[in-house]
Formats: sequence, C-alpha cells, structure tokens
Amino acid sequence: MKLVPLRARLRRKAYTSRPMADHIPTEIKLRSRSRVLEVTFEGGERFELPFEYLRVHSPSAEVKGHGPGQEVLVLGKENVGIKAVEPVGQYAVKLVFDDGHDTGLYTWNYLYELGAEHATKWARYQERVRAHHASAGRKPS
Repeated sequence: MKLVPLRARLRRKAYTSRPMADHIPTEIKLRSRSRVLEVTFEGGERFELPFEYLRVHSPSAEVKGHGPGQEVLVLGKENVGIKAVEPVGQYAVKLVFDDGHDTGLYTWNYLYELGAEHATKWARYQERVRAHHASAGRKPS
C-alpha cells in the first residue's frame, strides 16, 4: 500500500496551526513473505516492523488495558499474519490480523515510536514472556 501523496493531505491543518502528526509516513508496505510492515517517514527513517511485534504491542484496549498497570501479556503470536492495512482518516491505520484481532489504531506517531524503540520494546516484551513462563514453571519455546 503506497501512501503518496499522503504527505500533502496530512499537512492540512485541522482546528490547530500544527500538523496532526509529528512523524508522517510517506510509504507503508505490507511484506507478507518476510512478515514485516515496512514504514518510511518524511525524515527518511525506515522501519521494518515484524507482524508479531505489532500484534503484541497493539494499541487496543485488549492489549493496553484501560489504564496504567492493566497491560495484557499477549502470547503465541509468532506466526500471526496481517490480512489488511486500512487507512483511518489522515492520522492512522488499522491492522487486520489473521487471528481476528482488528481493534486499535496505529497512529503515525505510534508507528514511529514502535520503529524507533523496537529493540528496547522487544527486549522488554521478551523479558515479560520469560518471567511469565518462569512463574508458570515452564520454559518458553
């Protein structure tokens, strides 16, 4: 899915004098074989975000909860796929996963954050998975 001339549409001002997003993508590509969503931003930053990473970091209430400390550890998504990337207004996309999950809007700023902080967020997730398995008395696969 190519989002050019998305840049021009996103630069329109709503009710403020600022752009609606700090980080605006110029291109989003769904790479099903390599199982990554490739996102390129105006500043030239390009991130390859694995499907599993996107699924376990979904911005949905199902994953994030409704407040601090209510986050849910999502397990077993190693083979999850993305069936569709649906634009939402001029500020986000909705990812439709093949496990039926399709809630939560991935704003441009959140996609940028997921890319820029990928290593840190992924390491934190893996540590949570290890802790979960240790408390359950079994090793992660």
